[in-house]
Amino acid sequence: MLVLTRRPGQSILVGDGVELVVVRVEGDRVVLGIEAPRSVRVIRAELLRAVESENQASSEARDRIRALIAGTGDPTA
Repeated sequence: MLVLTRRPGQSILVGDGVELVVVRVEGDRVVLGIEAPRSVRVIRAELLRAVESENQASSEARDRIRALIAGTGDPTA
């Protein structure tokens, strides 16, 4: 992991056409602005992890239901 120190108004370039700008610092929070082409997906990492976790749980539940319907699953699981 690369760790950089930036002040409000300063920025970091990531790849081609992506710029992260420090807009302001509020206590223990940093407000960032992101300039990127529309073709670049920008999403909060914790949101993506939550969706992935929900999808995994849903998939596991579906597998348990299918096993119960097929008579091969443990109904107490």
